[in-house]
Amino acid sequence: MEKRVTRIHEMFAYKWIALSNTTLGVLMATLNSSIILISLPTIFRGIHINPLAPSETGYLLWVLMGYMVVTAVLLVTFGRISDIYGRVKMYNLGFAVFTFGSILLFLTPGTGNFAALEIIFFRFIQGIGGAFLFANATAILTDAFPANQRGFAMGINQIAAIGGSFIGLLLGGILSPVSWRAIFLISVPFGLIGTIWAYLMLHETAILKKGQTLDIIGNILFAVGLTMILIAITYGILPYGHSTMGWGNPLVIAGLVLGLVFLLTFIWYEPRIKDPLFHLALFKIRMFTVGNIAGFLAAIARGGLQFILIIWLQGIWLPLHGVSFEETPFWAAIYMLPLSIAFLVSGPLSGYLSDKYGAKLFSTSGMIVTGIGFVGLMLLPANFSYVAFAFWLFLLGIGMGLFAAPNTTSIMNSVPAINRGVASGMVATFQNTAMTLSIGLIFSMVALGISEHMPGVFYSRLTNVGIPTFEAMHISHLPPTAALFAAFLGYNPMKTLLPYSVVIGLSSHTKSVVFANSFFPTILSGPFMDGVIVAFSISAVICLLASIASLLRGKRYIHEEKFGEKLK
Repeated sequence: MEKRVTRIHEMFAYKWIALSNTTLGVLMATLNSSIILISLPTIFRGIHINPLAPSETGYLLWVLMGYMVVTAVLLVTFGRISDIYGRVKMYNLGFAVFTFGSILLFLTPGTGNFAALEIIFFRFIQGIGGAFLFANATAILTDAFPANQRGFAMGINQIAAIGGSFIGLLLGGILSPVSWRAIFLISVPFGLIGTIWAYLMLHETAILKKGQTLDIIGNILFAVGLTMILIAITYGILPYGHSTMGWGNPLVIAGLVLGLVFLLTFIWYEPRIKDPLFHLALFKIRMFTVGNIAGFLAAIARGGLQFILIIWLQGIWLPLHGVSFEETPFWAAIYMLPLSIAFLVSGPLSGYLSDKYGAKLFSTSGMIVTGIGFVGLMLLPANFSYVAFAFWLFLLGIGMGLFAAPNTTSIMNSVPAINRGVASGMVATFQNTAMTLSIGLIFSMVALGISEHMPGVFYSRLTNVGIPTFEAMHISHLPPTAALFAAFLGYNPMKTLLPYSVVIGLSSHTKSVVFANSFFPTILSGPFMDGVIVAFSISAVICLLASIASLLRGKRYIHEEKFGEKLK
């Protein structure tokens, strides 16, 4: 009896250790992503590269997206490896690898293009560590917590994700003036503490099935297929030839087609082997299938949101309200605070309530509320009233928080304990892949809106202030990517778009007009909002589809506890 009481006490204590450590891991990973987002200008100045130069844009894109691509590709594989060799063991390895990548980034030698390549490679190493963390955090929580507390645990874990995003933006704004190396150094103490803590305190609670083998062919088919698709999407948002976007690039088309062929071959191959990478049989579980469909759609709807909001704030609204372009990244983080606060409130609460009442009500209503938030933002003018903007951001945060924890918990509750690692990897893969798809989709919609409507307005404004006709025609037809990235990076776009040979010939009055805070935002606002209306309309429709999928998940279902007790 005494041993049983001791065992229960140890389990009670362990679940909070598991929650706190996995929460630290998620916090570190998301903080690292957002701090990069806001610190790109400082990083590229530090290594002496102009990321907006045509030959350097690829570096900008891969520093920004490389981590996400690597993580998305490796999640299922690492989840499967964890089911074979131990989730805690692989999670601990992920903490160590991520920390090693952070140290390498801090120590990055050299300058110029070689330093940029080093940073991209070291970010890939971080992505490998992040894949181990994300593939196992949810499974470890599911193993450690009883079914009636998993939603609450997932909600707390989600706080770290959104909290890390916000803290990273603030830290980036604070550390950027200090040193570009300090941006990477901040992840090191988190990683060292988390790694030591994980190795000392976490232990394997999952029951591992012996004799399983790793599906090498399936891993290759899946990794190559998904990598080709994600790389094609990444290059699809860059200009190609005379086109504003790269979707007509033969290499992009080939990447999408061949990637799809590899993935279809993977789906054909997997049911024919003993120990598959992707347990397609899990899709026979209604809760698992519907939950992943809803999660995939939700991630597509919201994936490009932060990207567009930052461009809206940094490229239009903040400069129109007197904030210098150099200061806009920091203040954009502050003005997006309502989104974070709402998520912090609704995430744990919905997770706690879903433990009692099931996921359907909260996840379905969460997607409906999120869709309404997108419609509200879509109807705002470019130079909005901040009270209205904050309200719609808050509503979006509430909706996303209502959906996230209940949906993930319902998926993980529905799978056998022995498959939780690969199931966690599959969930994270769907979401990370959808996020990349979303950025490509949303960015393309906005860029197309700009390219269609901006040249005429731009040409008229430039010639009216004294820019020579030939130069005005050339500048007005430049790809919108440069203008969007300039605003995104906190640069005055006119100082990057106007050639020096033109600038030196302008009068002082013309320079003061062209380089004023309001000049470019006034031109950009109309065409930008045309693109935003299309993009957010699509997001709202996808949210509706996600709510329908969520509604079809059926009654609350828990597969079985690790002690073999079948739950009704």
